[in-house]
Amino acid sequence: MNAGFVILQKYLMTPMAKISQFKIVRAVMAAGMASVPFSIVGSMFLVFNTLPMTFTGLEGLFEQTVFKISDLYMIANTATIGILALYFNLVVGYELTRIEAEETGLKVNALNGAMLSAFAFFMTLPELVLQNGIVTLLNDQSELVFNGLRLKPFIFRLGTSGIFIAIVMAILATKLYFLCVRRNWVVKMPETVPLGVSRSFTALIPTFVIAFSVIILNGILIYLGTDIFNVISIPFTFVTNLTKSWLGVMVILFLIHALWVVGIHGASIIGAFITPIMLTNMAENTAGAHIPFAGEFNNSLVILGGSGSTLLMTFFIAFCAKSSQLKILGRASAVPAIFNINEPIIFGMPIVYNPYLALPFFLAPMACGTLGYFAINYGLINPIIALIPWPSPMGIGAFIGTGGDYKAAIIAILSAILALFIYLPFVKFYDNKLYKDEQGKADNQVENESE
Repeated sequence: MNAGFVILQKYLMTPMAKISQFKIVRAVMAAGMASVPFSIVGSMFLVFNTLPMTFTGLEGLFEQTVFKISDLYMIANTATIGILALYFNLVVGYELTRIEAEETGLKVNALNGAMLSAFAFFMTLPELVLQNGIVTLLNDQSELVFNGLRLKPFIFRLGTSGIFIAIVMAILATKLYFLCVRRNWVVKMPETVPLGVSRSFTALIPTFVIAFSVIILNGILIYLGTDIFNVISIPFTFVTNLTKSWLGVMVILFLIHALWVVGIHGASIIGAFITPIMLTNMAENTAGAHIPFAGEFNNSLVILGGSGSTLLMTFFIAFCAKSSQLKILGRASAVPAIFNINEPIIFGMPIVYNPYLALPFFLAPMACGTLGYFAINYGLINPIIALIPWPSPMGIGAFIGTGGDYKAAIIAILSAILALFIYLPFVKFYDNKLYKDEQGKADNQVENESE
């Protein structure tokens, strides 16, 4: 086990720790976190709209009442999930510029970075085609395309399918912005000019540079029969497809928990890469797809009680452990565990660098992930169509996330039980060791006092 920890630290922890410090990764993590409130709010309206599909007895009532104003309240879903790429784009541009200014001292403005990112992204939204040697906006009424914009759902490229392109365009725009400022390609205004006016003129030349760069690049690609949006989406589509396989889900769960075992918050680091993918998969599910790894799949069906699926194990040590260390720790950690918070267990038990508990910490979530994956894959439960808050207690998150499928709550409970059975032999062995150590210390203390 010690050799295994060395390997993990050398080949996983060190590279991932470096990657987590990259400015781009930090910006994407910030964008993922910033988008959560919008995703949850938009998802709740969608769940409300799909309740009659689960509780069929409500269909008549909803048709006569709620569904008469569904177009009104579903605007909240359109303005959140429907334009999620825009939120990612703005936050990535803002964060990259803010980080650059703080860490390098470059005189760039975060608000300018966000606006330039949005400008570059919007230039990729219209679809252009080459017809008889003329570049023209695509128009196809049969597919609801007007002036190059696919209008269903809303504007297609603003939704989750455009998240990766939104991120790339934010990176491109901010890098060109930084280049212009470093080369002093900016319009300087006297100090007496108000800050807002000065800031707008500072972004003038970078805006031209970004515009010409995107036009030239997109023009070349259009003459080759494609465009920026489609070219950039190719590698990300490949990565997204990996998450639709059981093996891909297992690799992700392994990486998250391998990082945790060596003391790094695996969910945060890996989450920076998989959050856009899971949101995209969730949007596909709302459109009729059946993808298991979507939305809050992990928190709803896999890592119940927190990373490692430690919920019922926490209650087991709280009431059944022999050692005082585990008993006290379990009772102190029981309430947070209900809401998927288990840092006290991970660092207090500890699980980090603990050869007695590292193996079940890997196996339990992978087993739970397998159960959840195939339950959705084989149609036993509905796929996840709504984003729920990650601290949602066991069963509730699965029930709401799947649009009110009670069978999903049952699968979540079975996952927690499965994880407990995996932990039991390891925890009992570790508990006995701690108990013997405590008894030995108590005996030694008695002997010392008698002397």
